[in-house]
Parts: sequence; C-alpha cells; structure tokens
Amino acid sequence: MEIKFGTSGWRAIIADEFTFANVRICTQAIADHLRSIGQTQGVIIGSDARFMSSRFMEVAAEIFAGNDIKAYLCTRDTPTPVISFEILRRKLSGGINFTASHNPPEYQGLKFSPAWGGPALPETTSDIEKRANEIMKNGNVKKLPLQEALEKGLIEKINPMNTYLDELRRKINLAAIKAANLKILVNPLYGTARGYLDQILKEAGCEVTVMNDNLDPYFGNQPPEPSEAHIPDMIARMKQGNFDLGLATDGDADRFGVLGPNGRFYEPNQILGMLLDHLKTTRDWPGAAARSVATSHLVDAVAKHHKIELIETAVGFKFLGDLIAHDKIIMGGEESAGMSIRGHVPEKDGIIACLLVAEMVAMQKKPIAQILDDLYAKVGTYLTRRVNFRLTEAEKAKAVANMKNDPKEVAGYKVKQVVRIDGTKCILENDAWVLVRFSGTEPVVRFYAEAHDEATLDQLCSQGETFVKGA
Repeated sequence: MEIKFGTSGWRAIIADEFTFANVRICTQAIADHLRSIGQTQGVIIGSDARFMSSRFMEVAAEIFAGNDIKAYLCTRDTPTPVISFEILRRKLSGGINFTASHNPPEYQGLKFSPAWGGPALPETTSDIEKRANEIMKNGNVKKLPLQEALEKGLIEKINPMNTYLDELRRKINLAAIKAANLKILVNPLYGTARGYLDQILKEAGCEVTVMNDNLDPYFGNQPPEPSEAHIPDMIARMKQGNFDLGLATDGDADRFGVLGPNGRFYEPNQILGMLLDHLKTTRDWPGAAARSVATSHLVDAVAKHHKIELIETAVGFKFLGDLIAHDKIIMGGEESAGMSIRGHVPEKDGIIACLLVAEMVAMQKKPIAQILDDLYAKVGTYLTRRVNFRLTEAEKAKAVANMKNDPKEVAGYKVKQVVRIDGTKCILENDAWVLVRFSGTEPVVRFYAEAHDEATLDQLCSQGETFVKGA
C-alpha cells in the first residue's frame, strides 16, 4: 500500500490500512518533515470520537517523543477547529487530529495541520507522503514509551476546551442572542461538539435541547454528516417541537447543518450567503469574501451588493484557510458546509458557524426563512444541486477527454466562459452554471449546477449525465 493524503489528510478503513504500524510510519514522516523545516516547538494531538481514537493518539505521541518533539495530548475528543486554535495560541509547530470527519464509522483519518493552523497545503502533504512511503520500505521509526515520555515531560496531557470557548465568547454577540430567548435543538451527531456548542448557547440564555450527545463510535448507524439525508431523527424532532432553530455539527465539528422551524433544511450555500450579508452588516471589517469553485454564486451576489471583492478558489478548505491566515477575507466558505471568518482559525469551524446563525436570527429579530427570502429579494434567487454519476472506467476516460475541450453548450444553453480552477466549470448565457469534477479514487463524477429557478436547475441536472458522457 501507499499512504496518500487527500484534501483533508490520510483516510483509510480501520484495521485494513489504518493500523498502528501505518500511524507510526505517517507520524515519523511528519516528525521528519518538521525537523527538515526547523519546526520543533511541539505539536498538539487530538481526535474525534471514533473507535480506537485515543489509542491512535498515544501511538503518535510516542513517535514525536522518540523524535524529541513535545506532544500535547488532548484528554478527550476534540473538534478540528479547536486543534487549529490551540496550534496558534501555543505557537506550536503543528498538530495531528485523528478524524475521518463525516465519513462512515469504519473509517479513521490522520489530518496534519502545520504551524499556521490551517489544513496542510499540497506542497506539505506531498513531502510527508514521500517520506512516509520511504519509511514504509525501510521501517525506520523512533519511539519513546508513553509512561517514560510523560515522566520526561515530552508528552503533556491537556484539555483545550476552555481557552477556545473563551475565544467564542469574544467573537459572538451573546448579549444579542440572550435578548432573543431562542429555543434551539442542538445535535452534535455523537461527535466532538458535545459540551461546546450547547454550553455557549445555554450561557447565552437559549432554551437548549440536546440530542445524540453520548459517545457512540457507530454514530447512530449514520455517517456523522449534518446533511439533510443523514439527520432524519433531528428533522422529526424539529417537526414535533416548537424550535426556532436546529443546529448540527459533524463528527469533528468542522461542518455545520441548519434547520428552521418544522424541520426545513437550509443548504450550506444558502447559509453562507446569509452569513456573509450578516457579517458585512454587523462588523466593520475590511477585506474580500472567498468561496470554492463549487460553491453558490449567491456569495458573489452578496459580495457585489456590499461592493467587496470575491475570490474563487479550488476545492479544499486549505485554500480558503490560507486567505484567512493572511487576513485577506471577511469570510471563506464552501458548499460542503465549511466556513470560517476573519480573525478566527484558518480552518473550517462548524461551531462558530452555528453560533453565527443563532446570532443572525437574534439580531434580525425574524425567522430564518424570512431572512433568506429578504436576501433573495435583495440580490436574486440562487438554487443549487449536486449529483454524483457513477461511470464505467471506459465512460470516465471518455468523459475526461471530452472535458479537455471547452464545451460549447449545456442543455441547450450557450457556454460564455469556462473556468478550470478545479474541474471544468461552464458559466452559461443565463448566468446559470455547471461544474464537472472527477473523483481521483473511483469512477465517479460530481456534477454541480446552479440556476435562478427550479425549472432551469431541473433541466441542467436532467441533462448532466448526457453532457458529462458526451453522448
């Protein structure tokens, strides 16, 4: 096998490729990488609530200790944005989080964040990959047993919860939330946001009901992803109870999910548009807005309304995080429910996203449905959809070849611009657009579409597979 880093680190199935031996190899590669760039100020090691996470953390800590790099070992499962915050607060060389995020429970992952606190950029992960695969051939790892490392001070146990919660108290208008007397259903999906999101909302005077807040490495037999398809129990609870909002986070709390009264699910694209408008209205921040190439142009319309620049990036929050780290943007967001804001961590943060939604509803003194309707009235309606097509290897090869040529039309609409930041994006004559991205690991095509009305969106999606295959 080979260790291969994707957009959010290395992920594999537990006991198949994700083993103690391979974790030691990968951690040694990270230690070697840090030494090669002169970064040995220590690392933080955390995890989500998956099976064997705490043991994987200890195995990694022993490797860092063996390489004379101090490891700060979290004493409980810890959200990804908290790991990022603690890297910056302690001025560490980086951090490892054992998480497979929203993936099914049989998966585990190792995510490395360097000293700047965001997801590692491609040049960093490619160096770590190369080192790991070399170590796999010669098996050269250094380790110091846990107890000995603790006694020598090379491993220190910490709980970074309180310092991060203090940061949220500074960044969210809790007084405004308190004045609104909101009734909120919180769903951490058995993940790391337990005791984070619900705690702050309770402090802000909300009537909080929490569900799925016990440890369950099977995540209630659903992937821990706060998308409409994976939270049917939450939608049912929203329909039964008289809640103002339903707020959910994924397994490592870097993604958000938002429900309105009666269980209406709000697409992440819609939330991003609303939050950019809210942030620009309530904070006197300079800077642009940014989104990934697959994210709604509702964000562009809001940016244009407020007369600020819009930056488009490739898919992967690392690119948005880099802009936040360099203080260039007010907000960065992606359609897969990731966002962060100016002055905060350069990493997806589902906790702060949920709190900002509560703040927005409180400050605007109207239901979230009305906030979205008012935004559409101001900047136009934007409807998005993503469809996955599974192709044969032959069909995929043909489709990849087709997309190398600039398409001239999609579903009868002329293409006025082709964007190749990541995949093939066609901007159409009616200002609708489609994006085709191929999976690097399987014969799957991700087809994204956006239009100003349902009929056009249906038309684009119904013709999507034909367009992709070139039939």
